[in-house]
Amino acid sequence: MGLWDKIFGEFIDVIEWTDNSSDTMVYRFERHNNEIKYGAKLTVRESQVAVFVNEGEIADVLGPGMYELETQNLPVLSTLQHWDHAFQSPFKAEVYFFNMRQFTDLKWGTKNPIMMRDAEFDMVRLRTFGTYTIRINNPETFIKEIVGTDGHFTVDEISDQLRNLITSRYATILGKLKVPVLDLASNYDQLSTFITERIAPEFNQYGLELTKVLVENISLPPEVEKALDKRTSMGMIGDLDKYLKYGAAQSMESGNSSTASSAMEMGIGLAMAQSMTGQQAPANAASTSAPPPLPTQQTWHVALNGTPAGPFDKAQIIDFIGKGQLKAETLVWANGMANWETAGTTEYFEGLLKAGQNTPPPMPK
Repeated sequence: MGLWDKIFGEFIDVIEWTDNSSDTMVYRFERHNNEIKYGAKLTVRESQVAVFVNEGEIADVLGPGMYELETQNLPVLSTLQHWDHAFQSPFKAEVYFFNMRQFTDLKWGTKNPIMMRDAEFDMVRLRTFGTYTIRINNPETFIKEIVGTDGHFTVDEISDQLRNLITSRYATILGKLKVPVLDLASNYDQLSTFITERIAPEFNQYGLELTKVLVENISLPPEVEKALDKRTSMGMIGDLDKYLKYGAAQSMESGNSSTASSAMEMGIGLAMAQSMTGQQAPANAASTSAPPPLPTQQTWHVALNGTPAGPFDKAQIIDFIGKGQLKAETLVWANGMANWETAGTTEYFEGLLKAGQNTPPPMPK
């Protein structure tokens, strides 16, 4: 800076800052050798705060208004240095203007998916994106902890650190909430409020206020989203048989043969699947259940020549009848009978005896 700039600076008696940008948080008013003329006017606008720094120490913090830099109007100046009216002013201090408005629409998001347990899907990976809003709430802390001697501090210089802080705390908060993945979309507002309340105290350590954190989107991996879309589509279709019939009818009306062919192919495939399922079911049933036992043939005891013999089955009894050894008056007995009875009085032998009478005698030799 040359001599002319020095002289011009000495005669400037108005200190103010109008912000032409949208991202400046702190601006240091430039003066030649940091010299400020005695009696200069300092204008602090709404949403601004001015901080005087003398010899590396904060001398005073001024809110909105107009100040005349004299010892009677600004008592802190009496503690700085002796006043002189020459060009070589002894009043040397730095003036930092702080932008106290809210800085909105700052982006945050998870760089990598967050692993978490879910009641319905067991294990899932989630990505989350959103915005947050901050503002300076303590200029002294902010200049000490963050700004330092930076003469033009923008929000970009701290946004990465704040974004990482939100993302780190968000992963822990999401795991503790234990809200099912499919219910997160209906709880964005509650989730945003909860995150803001949990993370805001850490921003205060930087002299900042975290006014709001918004969750705009929580997404699953693409392959999981495709599976959910298929599941949703199946639920929307409902009765698949009716859906196929309706699609085929619509295709026939519109004359779209290719669509009709596709619908028919789908129907044939469905019919084949049902047929295979139907064939497999009896086979499985047969393998798991045994056939019933064969019915047992009734046997009889017969008194042949006055002597009980047997038991005999039906074939043997027919042979006895044919040979004339068993007649209507022959005594017979079977399990379940109380006493011996004649064969002619039992229903079982009645038909056999009649059949035996119609049998022709053996051929003569």
